[in-house]
Amino acid sequence: MNFDKEFNARGLSCPLPIVKTKKALVDMTSGQVLKVISTDAGSLKDMAAFAEQTGNPLLSTVEENGEYVFYVKKK
Repeated sequence: MNFDKEFNARGLSCPLPIVKTKKALVDMTSGQVLKVISTDAGSLKDMAAFAEQTGNPLLSTVEENGEYVFYVKKK
């Protein structure tokens, strides 16, 4: 999937992946896609809840080799 910005949240535990994802989205324009890579299993439900609460669509969630890759579109 194409993305405009990537954020590495590897090694960060809840709530830091979400807090830093929110900060990363601030600098982006509407329609751009942020790729987030996390190693925190809790980020699966947290990222889905974040997307629902903020209105930034979660386009994709993939688990690859113990890492979770999310694609979030800025509303």
